[in-house]
Amino acid sequence: MTTPLPIIIDTDPGQDDALAILLALASPEFEILGITAVAGNVPLALTEKNVRKICELAKRTDIKVFAGCSRPMLRKLVTAEYVHGKTGLDGPDLPEPTMPLQSQHAVDFIVETIMSRPEKTVALCTLGPLTNIGMALAREPRIAGRIKQIVSMGGGFFEGGNITPAAEFNIYVDPHAARLVCEAGIPLTLVPLDATHQALTSAKRIERFRKMPNRSGPACAALLEYFERFDEQKYGTDGGPLHDPCVMAWLLKPELFVSRYVNLAIECESELTMGMTLVDWWGMTKRPANATVCRSVDAEGLYALLSERIAKLP
Repeated sequence: MTTPLPIIIDTDPGQDDALAILLALASPEFEILGITAVAGNVPLALTEKNVRKICELAKRTDIKVFAGCSRPMLRKLVTAEYVHGKTGLDGPDLPEPTMPLQSQHAVDFIVETIMSRPEKTVALCTLGPLTNIGMALAREPRIAGRIKQIVSMGGGFFEGGNITPAAEFNIYVDPHAARLVCEAGIPLTLVPLDATHQALTSAKRIERFRKMPNRSGPACAALLEYFERFDEQKYGTDGGPLHDPCVMAWLLKPELFVSRYVNLAIECESELTMGMTLVDWWGMTKRPANATVCRSVDAEGLYALLSERIAKLP
């Protein structure tokens, strides 16, 4: 068996974040060094609590959870309770967590971990706004040369945005942090709406989780049923897009995705297009490539992977 990949998960749960975390917890290919919470889908006080709820659902109270930034680097916080509900994890009735929150700030944990471990060994899996990562880069620029890779859910190009016509939520919430990450020279993979909008939570797919004899499967079904209602109404589809598990899936089974190594830039000046990801898919600018950007995903393969792994949880 190959050595597990050391990862830090940076997240703002969110129902789809929950499934991404559960997929990681169920995958022996990963060594989870810690999970860092950031404000995004809901405020920080809820996201850090939600991470712990998810870990306890999977009976993984050994995981270290850290609270990070409570607002973006330069802008006011924008949240998405209208999608995720007032707790961020509306759907199942998950008990209040009893496992502790670590006292160290998430940014300090990220910097310390990257600096203390061998170069190019730790990957960052980012599922929310990139504030914690941007602040870590600002605090200790040397981490840029030591991170193995960042795999991030965010952005959109042919698909457009999901919070404005131009911008996807994670990038829009903190575009300045996203630009810092984009320009840091770190190997970067972006999984945008173009791919995730193909991974719809159909009734048939949700039923797979509901029928699992464990508690994690039915909890996932309840999370997905709550989460999909907003996007079904918005897009007129059977099911809503499942965004964040694509980050873990890309690391576990990159063959599920079609991607291209291109130039990626983040718009931070125009209010009209704030947070837009400019993906030079056709090589029009001649700017050097700096990111692997996913165009599509094998949705059936993604849900097969999710079902197989989550069935193994408590």
